[in-house]
Amino acid sequence: MSLLSVLAQEAPATLVMPNWAFPLIAAAIFTTLGFITWSYRDVANRHTTKVDEHADHSDAGHGHH
Repeated sequence: MSLLSVLAQEAPATLVMPNWAFPLIAAAIFTTLGFITWSYRDVANRHTTKVDEHADHSDAGHGHH
């Protein structure tokens, strides 16, 4: 082989972790984000009585009936 063909060959890049660790980390991140999103379920409906009471008091006397 000539010197140019030897120099043209690239050595494979070494990874900082094994190949199987990358999808495992991605799955852990997505699971954590999914749990955080799941924990916010029904937050808008949690305090509906307070919102309804505020709406009743704010409309009183304004003629919006």
